[in-house]
Amino acid sequence: MDMKRHAGLVDDMARALGVDLEEAALRGLVDIDEISDAVLRCAGCADPGHCAGVLAAQPRLAAAPGYCRNRALMGQLAAAQGGVASA
Repeated sequence: MDMKRHAGLVDDMARALGVDLEEAALRGLVDIDEISDAVLRCAGCADPGHCAGVLAAQPRLAAAPGYCRNRALMGQLAAAQGGVASA
């Protein structure tokens, strides 16, 4: 399992939703453990290649895909940072 790849996918998904994970952490919206947990959830995804393809094709998303194991977290962070609505 390539944790670096999954960390990148989590960061890319956040960015596509208008979420700045570093800013969210600094503002206390998410802590480092929650980000680590998000990477671990991503690592459990059966098809990270599909996610990478979605992000490559659509650099801006209205919401994380329904299969995303971090959909709820990303929706909450996006709503808190003025991005997309909470999932």
